[in-house]
Amino acid sequence: MKEIDQLLLANRAWSAEMLCENPQFFNRNVTEHRPVFLWIGCSDSRVAPDQMTQAAPGGLFVHRNIANLVYPDDRNLMAVLEYALNVLEVPHVVICGHYGCGGIQAALEGTVEGPIADWLDHARQVLNDHRREIEALPAGDEQVNRMVEVNVRDQLLHLAGTAPVQQVFASGRPLTLHGWVYDLRDGHIKPLMRIDRDTVLAEVPKPERVLL
Repeated sequence: MKEIDQLLLANRAWSAEMLCENPQFFNRNVTEHRPVFLWIGCSDSRVAPDQMTQAAPGGLFVHRNIANLVYPDDRNLMAVLEYALNVLEVPHVVICGHYGCGGIQAALEGTVEGPIADWLDHARQVLNDHRREIEALPAGDEQVNRMVEVNVRDQLLHLAGTAPVQQVFASGRPLTLHGWVYDLRDGHIKPLMRIDRDTVLAEVPKPERVLL
């Protein structure tokens, strides 16, 4: 229970600090929810979007899952996406992977079974689609990290093809999709690519290797 108590004490300390800096801080949060970004990221505990971007509460609308995958039949993700685009009208959607991703490594090595293996089906498809390039690299981190990069690209294409995104593109409302990778070694976010309504999805190339 010690860890639970520590979390609660840290919460109280954070609340007191925010109120000291701005007595209206929480009043503003109660009445305002206008994020600019929808962030689709990995569930990994080392990859906290609010922390790595220093976003204030209300700045990011967040969905996280293992290996930051986009399944058009995932009702959870699609509900988040539809709310973000049609109610909050966010102009930016980010898919952010991270180097050293355990989900990507598991899909590459085929080391898991059960629900996690089922969930990683899209990631295994990424491997199949890019197998020649990935398997030409030295086994281990180089293969995993290149697969992380092409996975961001492929998931961004899945996202771009969803009905909510296509509807916003057709309406002419500003919307840009961003593919990023977070580097655990230095804490830097590294942009890979972006897609907007003028992008021809069939012509989107693989991203250049960022981590060499």
